[in-house]
Amino acid sequence: MSAVVLDCDGVLADTERYGHLPAFNATFAEHGLPVRWSEEEYGRKLAIGGGKERMASLFADPDFVRAAGVPDDEEARRRLLADWHRTKTARFRALVAAGEVPARPGVARLIGAALDAGWTVAVASTSAEESVRAVLEQAVGAGTATGIPVFAGDVVPAKKPDPAIYDLVVETLGLSRDDTLVVEDSRNGLLAATGAGLPCLVTVNGYTRDEVFDEAVLVVSELGEPDRPAIEVLAARGRAHPGHHVLLSDAQACLGAVSGRRPEGGTA
Repeated sequence: MSAVVLDCDGVLADTERYGHLPAFNATFAEHGLPVRWSEEEYGRKLAIGGGKERMASLFADPDFVRAAGVPDDEEARRRLLADWHRTKTARFRALVAAGEVPARPGVARLIGAALDAGWTVAVASTSAEESVRAVLEQAVGAGTATGIPVFAGDVVPAKKPDPAIYDLVVETLGLSRDDTLVVEDSRNGLLAATGAGLPCLVTVNGYTRDEVFDEAVLVVSELGEPDRPAIEVLAARGRAHPGHHVLLSDAQACLGAVSGRRPEGGTA
């Protein structure tokens, strides 16, 4: 049976710019932390997988540690990060509920077509599970979202670009790697997918458009809609050659094509 596994942030919705960044900054303000991330600086933080991990990168700055009164004890730091991350998740979910985080074009259409055709559909993300479920419901509707399994947050010890989360999806759902397509938006996500031996379709966004996607089977500007301008096909290395927008048949044509499959037992 064919399957499609989608990343959340930047794939289901344009969450980084309109959701996560303002949620991080609102969290910093609420906790009285002496930092605000600009769009440019946050773009660099996206190289770090996971929200807690991005906030933990602040600990590398001695001036921040001193000004914020960050404790030296590692366990105390973990509790502090967990507290900040709870606030950030609540802020993010409030933005999603308020309709401030737009779904990306074509996501609901492609997911609906896959489900109608009997495909397995899942979501795999490094973000907190409650945040991912909120975005998924907003993108496809609560009824459809209920039947889509979500793998997110700390369900694996290593986050993208490590392939662990995609290995978990494949093993848990009993999927065939050759018949499972990953939809990602970043190089970290692409490396996680191909490291797990899965073909990957990349739909870029403003933060990731200039990243290197040499291992992707197909790279497009977005999945597209019939009533929107035609998509840009940035790279097509397999049998899929979309027209105006990406169809389920294009996703089907990506299956079985993967570059950079890791050796058994290897890591990305």
